[in-house]
Amino acid sequence: MSDNWRDGVRRHLEDFVDSFVVKGAKQSDVYDAIVEEIGNLRAVCERDANPAEDPPRAEAEEPSNDRPGALP
Repeated sequence: MSDNWRDGVRRHLEDFVDSFVVKGAKQSDVYDAIVEEIGNLRAVCERDANPAEDPPRAEAEEPSNDRPGALP
């Protein structure tokens, strides 16, 4: 695989940072926040290397059928 994906990452990051700078954030603060969040993401990934294997959360369960006359 070539490094072309890195160019895409750079372009997206530039646009992402710019979107916050336009709203009034300092560019260096945005960079610091991104670096901090990447550290957080790495830590989470180390604890749970494959979140796709996690069991579904409760909100993904089907709702109960409590209408009158419903089969058990």
